[in-house]
Amino acid sequence: MNEPDDRKPAPERRDFLKKAAAVSIMTLVPDAVRTAAWAAGSDAPEKKEVKVGFIPLTDCSSVVVASVMEFDKKYGIKIVPSKEASWAAVRDKLVNGENDASHVLYGLMYGVHLGVGGPKKDMAVLMNLNHNGQAITLSAKLREKGVTDGKSLKALIDKEKRDYTFAHTFPTGTHAMWIYYWLAAYGINPFTDVKTITVPPPQMVANMRVGNMDGFCVGEPWNYRAIVDKIGFTAETTQGIWNDHPEKVLGCTAEFVQKYPNTARAMTAAVIDAGRWIDTSLVNRQKTAEIVADKAYVNTDKDVIVARMLGRYDNGIGKTWDDPDSMKFYNDGYVTFPFLSDGMWFLSQHRRWGLLKQDPDYLTVAKAVNRLDVYRDAAAAVKAPLPKEPTRVVKFFDGGLWDGKDAKRYAESFKVRVA
Repeated sequence: MNEPDDRKPAPERRDFLKKAAAVSIMTLVPDAVRTAAWAAGSDAPEKKEVKVGFIPLTDCSSVVVASVMEFDKKYGIKIVPSKEASWAAVRDKLVNGENDASHVLYGLMYGVHLGVGGPKKDMAVLMNLNHNGQAITLSAKLREKGVTDGKSLKALIDKEKRDYTFAHTFPTGTHAMWIYYWLAAYGINPFTDVKTITVPPPQMVANMRVGNMDGFCVGEPWNYRAIVDKIGFTAETTQGIWNDHPEKVLGCTAEFVQKYPNTARAMTAAVIDAGRWIDTSLVNRQKTAEIVADKAYVNTDKDVIVARMLGRYDNGIGKTWDDPDSMKFYNDGYVTFPFLSDGMWFLSQHRRWGLLKQDPDYLTVAKAVNRLDVYRDAAAAVKAPLPKEPTRVVKFFDGGLWDGKDAKRYAESFKVRVA
């Protein structure tokens, strides 16, 4: 097989690197915030040990590797990973301060910040942890009915009237937004034509096995686990919906950043560094799979993780391919930068599906949550490139374009929506 090249110069990333300039990002950061990290006159971490939550998914890798391989030590801290049972638990432990930070769903952070899907608290996205690498899995029972993709699923739903159930992992989270977008692109309203439920990632396969759902969207390795167990197949990868989409982030409360600015910077630098190491070679990716497969982390067979970690895909119904756009953790710095437009996109979908009852000030919220100041300082510490612009233009599989310029109009533009 051809080896997937994580350094493939996609047009967006060529532009990203061409425009890279550390000084330019300074214009995006208010003066008062810009000086906060060194307000105490020292760049030493205020807190030497940080407890970082995670859910057992492949995309927790850079957090785990930063700890296990001691990238954290280089920046004067110790990351202590804390395995959590659900995204609700991740949310609660962040909000109440039991965990200092977490590997967390992008959209969850915005939901908490605005008081949607739980308690309201000011939150901070320090960096993006990964691009790509999730999937939509449909059941083997649907395959027996002739379903192989979204179009055939729509045909079956129109033909055979019954309750169809699809699962995601959290109401405001990434997986909910991916499966809603995918269903809607084929004319299936996720709120009226089918039923959607919330299930913790490690429980997805077990629930499909006993017939509780027709499909789900979740992170790896649980999509591939369904294939190995012969109970489901991959109908679509999320990179097929939006190539190089944001997924998990390193998140904490705004209060944590205010109280421990140097610790936040050091933690972010350590995780950026770990992600860069993972993406350096296939050997490093294999080593990463071995590390995170351990029972202390994902608790599964290494073989279930490593194939898709290397970009070697099997959809479970006869198609195999090498995907150059599989899960990435650094990709020359393109992955880890927390683009404001990415956060605004999740807000637009929260509005589209009625999770937000009115339009927020999209850009103001994104600037408050995505801490470009912390990321800038961490990137300088690890010598990671920075973009000139804090937004990017993306194209979806259905032809839709998003550039972050008019989020209200964008949210209203969809034919299938709730709000």
